[in-house]
Amino acid sequence: QVHLVESGGGLVQPGGSLTLSCVASGTFGSIGVMGWYRQALGKERELVAGISRGDFADYGGAVKGRFTISRDSAKNTVYLQMNSLKPEDTAVYYCNAYVISSGRNYFEWGQGTQVTVSS
Repeated sequence: QVHLVESGGGLVQPGGSLTLSCVASGTFGSIGVMGWYRQALGKERELVAGISRGDFADYGGAVKGRFTISRDSAKNTVYLQMNSLKPEDTAVYYCNAYVISSGRNYFEWGQGTQVTVSS
């Protein structure tokens, strides 16, 4: 079983910054792509950013130029640096990872962490 644990969420003022972290732990062969999704109240879950083991990154249009995703594959950890935060960024942020395990490969999700941008 693989567990994804996020940290770093909270309340921040508009224009501020916040960094999220997510660590994968448990029994598995390796981790492929890792990323972040978010879901605002009353809206569908959307891609924030994803990153491959080769550090190829992809961003959702709403955050491009403001957020930066990075990873430390040796530690099975992915980060999301969020700058110039807007109230529209308020959402539950979910970490995900592609788990490569013997006979079973699958996407795993974290429990989610609340990010609230408000003055």
